Amino acid sequence: MIKENFLYKIRELPEFIRQIAGLTILIIFIISSFFVLDVIFGQGDELVKKMKIEEERIAQEKKLSELISKLPSGILVTFDGTNHYKLTDEVYEQVCKATKLIPQRAIMGANFLNFRAHEIYTINGNKIDDTFVKWDKDKKKCFAGFTVSGNNVGVDESVAVSGEALSFLSTGIDTRVYFIKNF
Repeated sequence: MIKENFLYKIRELPEFIRQIAGLTILIIFIISSFFVLDVIFGQGDELVKKMKIEEERIAQEKKLSELISKLPSGILVTFDGTNHYKLTDEVYEQVCKATKLIPQRAIMGANFLNFRAHEIYTINGNKIDDTFVKWDKDKKKCFAGFTVSGNNVGVDESVAVSGEALSFLSTGIDTRVYFIKNF
């Protein structure tokens, strides 16, 4: 009986008030639904942090690409006494951070000084497992290296070769390690 009286009173309200009440209930339902979904599937703060980190990485990559495009094509060195383009200390650090490639020539040159690495490299069909180019803040030098292993030919041995990257090759599009000093 109380229910019937309540429903009767609601029906007697003007149409405008019933529409506003319905709209209000609908809005509250939608907002609470999104709140529940956010609690269950949220991660908004983590997503924003990841997006900011990615934006910073893209901006840094863009700056390094602009730097590389401004460098002359050819061999870039860190020392005096050659006709090649000499890098300043600041540009040397930036080029190191922008460089990702170690071509066959640099690997073969470094292999000559490490007999076991050269032997495994030859046995495994000139396959390189991993390469790296990184800037050492403490020493203010660029280091490059690679790892070769004979896992694919039954030799259970892995050799890492690394050393200071003394020169780079600029193609105008990217830079590559040209010489690794590993002695």
